[in-house]
Amino acid sequence: MPELPEVQTIVDDLNAIGLIGRSIVQVEVFWPAAIATSPPAVFCRRIRGQTIESIGRRGKFVLFRLHSGPILAVHLRMTGRFQMAAKGGHPCRHVHVVLKIDDGRSLWFHDTRKFGRFYLLDHPQAVLGSLGPEPLAPHFTAELLAGRMARQRRQLKPLLLDQTFMAGLGNIYVDEALWAARLHPLRRSDTLSAGQIRALHGAIRRVLRQGLKHAGTTLGKGQSNFYSLGDARGGNDAHLKVFRRTGEACPRCRSPIVRIVVGQRSTHLCERCQT
Repeated sequence: MPELPEVQTIVDDLNAIGLIGRSIVQVEVFWPAAIATSPPAVFCRRIRGQTIESIGRRGKFVLFRLHSGPILAVHLRMTGRFQMAAKGGHPCRHVHVVLKIDDGRSLWFHDTRKFGRFYLLDHPQAVLGSLGPEPLAPHFTAELLAGRMARQRRQLKPLLLDQTFMAGLGNIYVDEALWAARLHPLRRSDTLSAGQIRALHGAIRRVLRQGLKHAGTTLGKGQSNFYSLGDARGGNDAHLKVFRRTGEACPRCRSPIVRIVVGQRSTHLCERCQT
């Protein structure tokens, strides 16, 4: 599933291709379940004729602010991605929503697993209000993290994956941050010292910034992997320390990286560094 660096990479790419100020002249929905907030016919009618005023991100949602006020929020889930098609392009069977733009191009939503969802929101808080703080925001300090963790008695891995606790983190960057902070994923959140919380705070921000710097993480070559516009692959895979490195040497102590399952999620760590 695309995480904060991947979603932000997509947002940056969408902003770079000249969609701001363009109008949506036609909408086609080929997979009705992709529309989460209304029947597809209503969704198409409300979107048609709207001008895209801005494109941003909140957590793992791509947000299109439209001229008349509503926000189109798109959650990519596991395999959703956008493709920009020239006039006359023919979408493949994995393209489930098409937004035709007034300059002849079309924005395709491609999703092999069909888990991605579109939300047309007059009141964004109904969907976005439950999200936790943005980990790269200026106000996300170590003190803020400490205060939120003090109210929890949960294992670190499931807690950091919880989007109501912190928005944007997923399996890749949680494993990387816990390794960087030398914290075991099963450690209980209310047992961390002030120094360990500061280390975790810094590690979260570093691994996310690294992911942004390298335009996200693409693992493997299958259709289910992350791709941005133009089928661009993220380059952060080469910079991962533990995620999907089972059996390889820990970059810090040379002990083998191991894989365990925490909350039904694959989790990678060094048992020597992360006791």
